[in-house]
Amino acid sequence: MSHLQGEPEWITTADGRQLYTMVLPGPGEDAPTVVFEAGSGSSRSYWALVQPAVGQRTRAIVYDRSGLGRSAPDPVSRTLSRMADDLSTVLDHAGPGPFVLVGHSAGGPVVRLAAARAPERIAGLVLVDPTDEAAPTLFSPAFRRAERTGLRVQLLLARAGLLQHAHRSLRKQLPADARRDIDAEGFTPGAVRTMQEQAKTFLDELAAFREHPPELGGIPVTVISGARAGTMPRTFRREFTAAHAERARRSVRGRHVVAPYSAHDVPITEPHVVIGEILRLCGLSSG
Repeated sequence: MSHLQGEPEWITTADGRQLYTMVLPGPGEDAPTVVFEAGSGSSRSYWALVQPAVGQRTRAIVYDRSGLGRSAPDPVSRTLSRMADDLSTVLDHAGPGPFVLVGHSAGGPVVRLAAARAPERIAGLVLVDPTDEAAPTLFSPAFRRAERTGLRVQLLLARAGLLQHAHRSLRKQLPADARRDIDAEGFTPGAVRTMQEQAKTFLDELAAFREHPPELGGIPVTVISGARAGTMPRTFRREFTAAHAERARRSVRGRHVVAPYSAHDVPITEPHVVIGEILRLCGLSSG
């Protein structure tokens, strides 16, 4: 196998868009297939420290949502529902399941929504420092203004070919082939424009979860929080971690785990924590 994240597969959506996936087939054990969903502007490469380890034990699939990585852009609005459509398409292509879905950051609401559409095929969710509607700061005018400003700055940096330098600490921790991929695909103006499209409706759709959350039934849910604030204010970190604990508490089979040495990028800084929780939900020993 020439790439540590597996062999490429192209999937065609119902409306004709091409989604790029990479598949590690695993050893053929009778265990769930694991499918990874990255955050708002991230591609499959973000999972390069987690997916290969999981792929040694069971089938593990990463993919690029529309407009990110190698996947074609979406000609219509990138709503949260539309993002969940992409994930559902990947699951349909991968077979009947069962699946363990893993979502980081904004990928958390995406996997929750996709799971609620067909809970019978979902064996578990791992939400890694997810964006969660129980955190009121997300819906404040100040947060929304900061998000818009940040995306405008990222677009300017991308156009100048400088955006990857703002993420050099993350890039240098990735394996060489994933780093080459993310350098070529992850910091383009097109990727930032996709983030801007997603941001137009994402928080409003997430706010609707407060009254009508995705119904997950008895699906086991593990929520992983980073313990450190990193670049966010400490008050935000406390609020987000409390929201994560509440998400786990509200789940019928919920579990809250704190990654002690990480801020938001737990899959990069403490991949073993994420790997262990995935394997636990797959019924596989992490030892």
